[in-house]
Amino acid sequence: DKSGKRQFETSMYARLEKLGLGHKKDDPDSLTPEEIERFCVLDIDPSTITWKRVTDCNDKYLRQVEIGCSPSEYSKRQEKQLSRESNFAITVSSEIMAILALATDLKDLRTRLGKMICCYSKKGVPLTADDFGITGALTVLMMDALPPNTMQTLEGTPALVHAGPFANIAHGNSSIIADKIGLKLVGKDGYVLTEAGFGADMGGEKFFNIKSYYSGLKPDCAVIVCSIRALKLHSCEAPKVVAGQALSKEYTEENVALVEKGCANLIAHIQNVRKHGVQVVVGINRFATDTDAEHAVVKRIAEQNGAHAAVVAEHFAKGGAGAVDLGKAVMSACKEGSNFKLLYDAKNDSIKTKISKIVTEVYGGSGVVYSDKAEAIIKKYEEDPEIRNLPICMSKTQYSLSDDPKKLGAPKGFNITVKDIYVSAGAGFLVASLGEINFIPGL
Repeated sequence: DKSGKRQFETSMYARLEKLGLGHKKDDPDSLTPEEIERFCVLDIDPSTITWKRVTDCNDKYLRQVEIGCSPSEYSKRQEKQLSRESNFAITVSSEIMAILALATDLKDLRTRLGKMICCYSKKGVPLTADDFGITGALTVLMMDALPPNTMQTLEGTPALVHAGPFANIAHGNSSIIADKIGLKLVGKDGYVLTEAGFGADMGGEKFFNIKSYYSGLKPDCAVIVCSIRALKLHSCEAPKVVAGQALSKEYTEENVALVEKGCANLIAHIQNVRKHGVQVVVGINRFATDTDAEHAVVKRIAEQNGAHAAVVAEHFAKGGAGAVDLGKAVMSACKEGSNFKLLYDAKNDSIKTKISKIVTEVYGGSGVVYSDKAEAIIKKYEEDPEIRNLPICMSKTQYSLSDDPKKLGAPKGFNITVKDIYVSAGAGFLVASLGEINFIPGL
């Protein structure tokens, strides 16, 4: 200050607390030389840097790159080039996107940003944004992104568009803040529809056990969207759909038998939602090639297996008028009420127990196999109460209930393989990786 007295910036307090020096935050001069060294020297292990650069450009050549090759990145002190292998990711796969979607207010946003782990020290200590003293700057950069975007449909229906975390890497849901603003605007007798990406095994399960876990909001109804074509694919008897090629006749001509067999997949999704105590309405996305007989079998099977209703929706062709019946069915289901419950106890269940419950109760699998790498990481995480108490975010293919995209329908008796596991400490979940997931699409 003007009198010459030194002070710590408030952004430095978190690191002081982490080092057990919080009692000295008001007097920097009281730190011993050893404490100053501990505070200033992060001792980064470059091989543990996990933070990726992000871009909105789809470029498969950025999946594996070498950075730090310019002359400006040459260290005279170490007499070497500070280069290393790294990779880019698409912007929406960044942990910051997941944080934006899960933050409940500005203070919570700052806290979550500060917990993000960027790398580890050579002693294995996680180094966070708080350790780097950049949390304040990150928060300032993200402040204008915190309020949702207010938009409207072509028919004038208001919509809050906010956040877009990947549903196969992160939790795949729009923001908690947008949901809360929506609920405030519609009042106690109104309805707010919010999206969960992919199926009930992906965005749906994560909506319940991650988003609802942090928001405290309890859903009354879930809409499961299906199509006759998709159900035929899940019969496991229809020809494979190939991008750029015309659909085979099985998809464009009436085939009730294929639809009925494919409904095994729909039943699994209905049961996954019902396991969480939430009402289900099935929306059948009508295509011009659909027939009434095909719709009838879907309605019958859905309602026999726990759906409150199954309704044909034609909003793509007719706009809002084509979704009136679907809207009425949702309102009816909400009036019946739900008995929402989480699938697992995030704070008391072990990491493996949480993963096992998702695999056996949601995916329909029989067990979990862990790689040596995943076993070692889980053992380490179980010793840290702040990490072991986090909910699980499964990173897997969206094409199957299993971890094999070729297993369509409702496979049973399979084992899931957890190849890797890492913590998104800021977002507040553990990511269990079940296969090779590309963090950046390729063109």
